Amino acid sequence: MNERFLQESGKAVQGKEYLTFRIAQEEYGIDILKVREIRRYESPTRIARTPAFIKGVVNLRGTIVPIVDLRMRLHQDCAPQYGEFTVVVILNLLDRVVGIVVDSVSDVLHLQPEDISSVPEFECTIDHDCIEGLGSVAGRMLILLAIEKLMSNVDMGLVPADA
Repeated sequence: MNERFLQESGKAVQGKEYLTFRIAQEEYGIDILKVREIRRYESPTRIARTPAFIKGVVNLRGTIVPIVDLRMRLHQDCAPQYGEFTVVVILNLLDRVVGIVVDSVSDVLHLQPEDISSVPEFECTIDHDCIEGLGSVAGRMLILLAIEKLMSNVDMGLVPADA
């Protein structure tokens, strides 16, 4: 687990930082250590016979990067909406580089372990294993994604399954 230790007033504080972003009305968080960069959305080159949520690929300084529309992946009945705040978050996942399209990026939050709750059992469009927990901070509820597990699902196959 990628945990960080900060020094505050000479006392070690354990926690983890998350990049937060929005998709529709929901706010998500992913481990900031997985984020390589954030880019403005540009239409990728479509590859034939790929699932609809894989928008295509972009050439990122010589690296061919698959681009996944996270809205389509998480909310399969939502039509993609690309606007001025739409961005692509480029991720380093094991030895792969993958981009995810999100509606907007909010900020980076530091969460303590006590700020994170487990996910209750209920029917949802994502496997429970792909949700790290539910973060609560300053009245906000964040869905913390286990992004490597989400990207290694059988229908994604972008990261080896043993991630």
